Amino acid sequence: MGMGITWYGTQSVAESCSLGVLALVYPLLQRMRIAEIINRHLPADPQAEYDHGRILTLLMAARLYSPVALSNVADWANESGADIFWDIPPEKLNDDRLGRSLDAFFKQRHSILAAVALHVCQEFGIPLSELHYDPTHIILHGVYEASASREAFSADGQARSDDRLAPAHITPGRPLSDAPKDAQLIHAGLCTLVDDLGPLPIFGHTVGGNQNGHTAMAEQLALIKKHLKPPELTMISDRGTFSAGHLLRLAEAGYDAIAAAPWDDFRALFDEHRQTLKWKRASYLSIEQTRRRTQGNLPKEHYELAVVKHALTDRASGKTIPCRAIFVFSTADQKVARKSREKSVQKLRDGLEKIAQSVAEGRRNTDPTSIARRVSKLFGKRQAADYFHYEMIPLSKAEQKQMPPRGRGCRVPTHRFEFTYDDSAAECDAGYDGYSVLITTAKRSQSVDVLFTKYKQQVYSELANHELKTPLAVHPVFLKSPHRVEALVFLLMLTLTLYFLIQRIYRKNVPDDAPVKERRTTTETIFRAFRAYALILHHARHGREVQPTRLSTRQRHILNQLDFPSPAQILSHQLPRAP
Repeated sequence: MGMGITWYGTQSVAESCSLGVLALVYPLLQRMRIAEIINRHLPADPQAEYDHGRILTLLMAARLYSPVALSNVADWANESGADIFWDIPPEKLNDDRLGRSLDAFFKQRHSILAAVALHVCQEFGIPLSELHYDPTHIILHGVYEASASREAFSADGQARSDDRLAPAHITPGRPLSDAPKDAQLIHAGLCTLVDDLGPLPIFGHTVGGNQNGHTAMAEQLALIKKHLKPPELTMISDRGTFSAGHLLRLAEAGYDAIAAAPWDDFRALFDEHRQTLKWKRASYLSIEQTRRRTQGNLPKEHYELAVVKHALTDRASGKTIPCRAIFVFSTADQKVARKSREKSVQKLRDGLEKIAQSVAEGRRNTDPTSIARRVSKLFGKRQAADYFHYEMIPLSKAEQKQMPPRGRGCRVPTHRFEFTYDDSAAECDAGYDGYSVLITTAKRSQSVDVLFTKYKQQVYSELANHELKTPLAVHPVFLKSPHRVEALVFLLMLTLTLYFLIQRIYRKNVPDDAPVKERRTTTETIFRAFRAYALILHHARHGREVQPTRLSTRQRHILNQLDFPSPAQILSHQLPRAP
């Protein structure tokens, strides 16, 4: 039996640096021309050692490699070899230099973001005709005493942007389920292209922490019209951004909308036409439901669609906009809604019975005022609370005398707590389980089935927002200046475009007959293959000699698939040969 032999050699004087994902990030930055675009918008000071494009693209690479604070970027550059690729000595990468480049970037942030978006669309053949919009909150750490509400977004009928628009107000907003109370935050909205190759975040904007989705959508549309200027556009969004004014603004610009709308706003319209609606099964199926059609015995759910011609009036302007209301029925949502209602009803019933028992036993804090607070806390914002009604009924002196002896710490009760459950109200609401509504101004030549499928791709924009706050991680950077916070968030939007562009290029070059797993390869998977890639460094009297290590079969396959040069090709082009 043969076996490999491993032995211990003498200690090497060579050093190494973990190039990792920079082997992928650097060539794509070049193809996206981000440094070139930044420098076109931000001419460098003639006395500056390094232009803003070089500094900021290095910072983008740092965020993709492993998010670190600005004060730690120099150490990261030395350990990763970024100083070699960007030709900047680590000691030059102090936080003051990085901060000054962020300050400059802030002044042209919208214009640079748009210029990169337009170049990417042209370079990679991506039509800018449909955008999914989804806002998310970004929690920030530290004290931002200089942050304040900014001036009006529009001036003289023109949208403010770049240095004419102050940074978004960093402030506590409305309570959020996934954010600490009184957390400092802003809202960032992403515009994402979605097709068979997946999502590609391409543009974005920020608003203050206490502003809502209607404001975010209105400002985002104004910036799209000003900077991207698409000849045609369909904006797709969720109900948090829906309003008649939004539809009207899009229509006046010659654009279309597909938007989820609050059910309560269209319940009456549904009731009016319910008996005459013609339902058709939607062709859209989730990946999981598609799998269930071919394997397994799990429930097979589906959607049904029905459409009604409608018109909405914008309260602010009084103008009317024709549209179509697409009513959607989901068998899966119906089951979820019913189970959720049953669970909520049972929880409220149990809570009310405990309150009734404590009142009957004469325990502390069972006076009408205290009980009202307890019931209010129990009900919260649960819809099922509408089915319950309670009252505190005063007991007569005769009734109080008939009460059994009290336990320790209890007193003779003065009231009786009673509650009722309205079965008819619950049954009425159950009749709407599984229903939702979309509103569209798209041409009637586009079928509701196609429009619904486009809307269901909204989940990909939510994925993009998730990636913005996980791999790219805003929170490790602590910046006291609201201007630098805003600049960083916009720089991360550019970084997010690069992140998703890697998997898009890879998927586009995968053969049609490749396994499904290969055709759905993600950037995370691609990055993982390069995580251990290193460079060897030799120190000599004349300087450093850099030797790229050999690529693995998987790494070479990825670079070929992406049509990227290898680290050896990049370095041989950038560095002189050793003497």
